[in-house]
Amino acid sequence: MANEKVKSQDYYVIDFVHIVKSVWRRIWLVVLVAVIGGFGGFFWSSFFITPQYSSSVMLYVNNSSFSLGSSSFSISSSELTAAQSLVKTYTVILKNRTTLNQVIEKSGVDYTYEELYGMIKADSVNETEVLKVTVTTDDPYIATDIVNTIAEVLPDRISDIIEGSSMEVVDIGVVNTHKVSPNITKYTKVGLLLGAIAALVVLVIFALLDDTIHDDEYILRTYDYPILAKVPNLLGTSDKKYAYYYQRKKNVK
Repeated sequence: MANEKVKSQDYYVIDFVHIVKSVWRRIWLVVLVAVIGGFGGFFWSSFFITPQYSSSVMLYVNNSSFSLGSSSFSISSSELTAAQSLVKTYTVILKNRTTLNQVIEKSGVDYTYEELYGMIKADSVNETEVLKVTVTTDDPYIATDIVNTIAEVLPDRISDIIEGSSMEVVDIGVVNTHKVSPNITKYTKVGLLLGAIAALVVLVIFALLDDTIHDDEYILRTYDYPILAKVPNLLGTSDKKYAYYYQRKKNVK
């Protein structure tokens, strides 16, 4: 049997030069698959993803003046706690079920509490007492209506829950017809990249699985058979290989 002629040490050859050359010969395939992937990302983001639009309102949070007998004093929000902590508190109140149900009822939108909750983003402006509330939906007019309703409902909720606090509208929401998502350029680039990577991976795998004997050195290293003849390279080109070998021992039956 041929296995009896195999040397006790089996060499597994990883010829990086061969892999690079094999991929380079089919570089057109990598480009083609990348272009197809880019087109797929563009097509998907343009026709299958619903565009989203945003509208924002800015609110300033302060504390009302208290009267105590004949004297009065005022406490600013910065004296009570850090601005960032206040924003977190107001965000919790904003996204509370009771608050959002009031917003849904007053604006007349056909959303559930859970749906509206996922549309709202609130954060401070540069860690100040100014709270920016952004609503993102598939309709720019509905987004503006919701965010302006929040500007009406939230101040009353804040003053009812946190004694001595009040809210003033800094900037109302306006209709913005420029979609915020999907980013068609980003999807196209991702499609190009994924297509190129997929093609490269497949080509490398095929090159690694190629068990064709490319030179006589492999035969001499692996088998005890003598080489009786060698077909010359009639094209007149030389192919020097610089391979890295990973050697492991295994039992040969």
